Amino acid sequence: MLNLNPQQHAAIHYLDGPLLVLAGAGSGKTRVITEKIAYLITQAHYPPHQIAAITFTNKAAREMQERVGHLLTKPQTRGLTVCTFHSLGMRLLREEAAAAGYKKQFSILDSADAGKIVGELLGSSGREMVFKAQHQISLWKNDLLTPEMVIAQAEDPWTRQIGQLYASYQDTLISYQAVDFDDLIRIPVILLQQQADIRYKWQLRLRYLLVDECQDTNTCQYAMMRLLTGDEGKFTAVGDDDQSIYAWRGANMENLRLLQQDYPNLNIIKLEQNYRSSARILRVANQVIANNPKLFPKTLWSEYGLGEMIDVIACNNEEHEADVVVSRIAHQKLVGGETVKYRDFAILYRGNHQARVFEEALRSRRIPYKLSGGQSFFDKAEIKDVLAYIRLLANPDDDPAFLRAVTTPRRGVGETTLAKLNNYAKVAQCSLFTAASSMDAIAELSGKSRESLQQFMALLNDYQCRAQHDDAGILLQDLLKDIKYEKHLLMVEEGRAGEIKWRNVQDLMRWIGKKGSEDGKNIVEIAQTIALMTLLEGKEDEEADMVTMSTLHASKGLEYPYVFLVGCEEGVFPHADSVQEDNIDEERRLMYVGITRARQMLTLTHCHKRKRAGSWEFHEPSRFIEEMPAEDIRLLGRKNSEPIVSQAEGKSILASMMARLNEKQS
Repeated sequence: MLNLNPQQHAAIHYLDGPLLVLAGAGSGKTRVITEKIAYLITQAHYPPHQIAAITFTNKAAREMQERVGHLLTKPQTRGLTVCTFHSLGMRLLREEAAAAGYKKQFSILDSADAGKIVGELLGSSGREMVFKAQHQISLWKNDLLTPEMVIAQAEDPWTRQIGQLYASYQDTLISYQAVDFDDLIRIPVILLQQQADIRYKWQLRLRYLLVDECQDTNTCQYAMMRLLTGDEGKFTAVGDDDQSIYAWRGANMENLRLLQQDYPNLNIIKLEQNYRSSARILRVANQVIANNPKLFPKTLWSEYGLGEMIDVIACNNEEHEADVVVSRIAHQKLVGGETVKYRDFAILYRGNHQARVFEEALRSRRIPYKLSGGQSFFDKAEIKDVLAYIRLLANPDDDPAFLRAVTTPRRGVGETTLAKLNNYAKVAQCSLFTAASSMDAIAELSGKSRESLQQFMALLNDYQCRAQHDDAGILLQDLLKDIKYEKHLLMVEEGRAGEIKWRNVQDLMRWIGKKGSEDGKNIVEIAQTIALMTLLEGKEDEEADMVTMSTLHASKGLEYPYVFLVGCEEGVFPHADSVQEDNIDEERRLMYVGITRARQMLTLTHCHKRKRAGSWEFHEPSRFIEEMPAEDIRLLGRKNSEPIVSQAEGKSILASMMARLNEKQS
């Protein structure tokens, strides 16, 4: 435990009760958690299987596991739990499935699967209505509200309507023996609340909890933490009220305040030394966030010297903004030579729609980039549909894949049929595929449903026979033709969306065909490759030399030597909705997160005008710029201010280009 500051040292060694570590941006919180895990195992003699470190993302859990792996040997960490809230909930639910009224191999529906059910229950409502209803149900679940509570408390027709939809949606999930993402925490919390024996069992099993990003917990996650730690409160919660940016998805910063009420003997340790940014960047961050009401006041500081001035550049429009940013990246790379990599740069924006113009500018300069926080290819609904069939061919007992395949495209197998199959599978302790193959199970179905199900099973059996020896690409083409998938996409999607989705499916078919012929693999072997790829996706390209483009929300926890915060205008950042809803505090925290991603150099840009729906809109610079200390920022491109490119910089750019040219010629 070398080079720890006194506060980090205190946080690692404190075991006398509940602990809240207020960890400012870049203050080494992951190190504190991983070193504390090592201390608990080696010095406090906690068995590793009695310790759980809970994070919010798989990426954070993976990083934590890797860091613990550098501190301890494999035998020392055997049984240690490092996972997300959802993974822990899933483990608890799998073990206690019977108590919750589920079979062990219940299905987990992703957002698209759940959205499909919501859409069907709503009738032919548009995508926006489905999203709105789904989002509201998710917020209710995160607040531990049942459909009955929602309906009883409803004060307007819309809430009552969505409350009734929530009730029908839950009934459908239960009949499918399925849970959605929110249920993975909600159902375990209800079990822990209502069944003392299960609660004590898990409290004894997990004797010490370490909870990362505590300010991002919702009501449900906070309840799970409280129920698992019990009255003794053997936990270390790490959080930062200044970085709470997820209220829109149910996160409740008040949980940090609640900790003090629920645990009167709570010890609080502040980590204020920053190991990331220059003093000037921190000065700007501190002054901006000082405009928010403080739960726990703190001031970040570092020993990294004053650092560069922060440039705030006024641009004419979004094309000019993209050109300015990309020119600066190219120049910095040119001046820095081998010491500066493309991966040292990040372009951060408030909304995904801002990315396109920067992509075009980067492409035209032949600068490699990657989009962070965008949807991955394997996450697209149409790709998941096709993969459900492939997964079923590889493993007929895959219940989520069976549910997705049997209902996509629709083939006359409805909720009633699936409920009967689920009941049979639950009693017989078998998969849905086995139930659908059983004469006893299908004898209970109506003639039409039985016929539709038997046709589906005959199709699957036929392709299972072919899967072992047929060419993977041809087999998949035939299967999609037989289920009329292209026709299904063109019918259910609005406008050109169906064609775009079908093109994605064709890309998948080509890739599988190529993989099959080049590697000599059948479709079952390729299914295993795909499963591994989707789990590891994004891991190997983290070190790729590319400029990162990311939303501010997706950038949390990351850091870069050079950061460009773009679109810093009223109506864009802060977002117009936040201004209307009087939620500026959260937008300011988002600005604080953006500023503190930068290590050496921070540049902010804003546009005088932007195109929206074909016409120009004029914008004022973001109010957050005015909140920054004037002595630390340099205004460029405004009336009576310095030009965006000074004469000295212009000469330097020209000299660098000439030197490169001479190098190549010699």
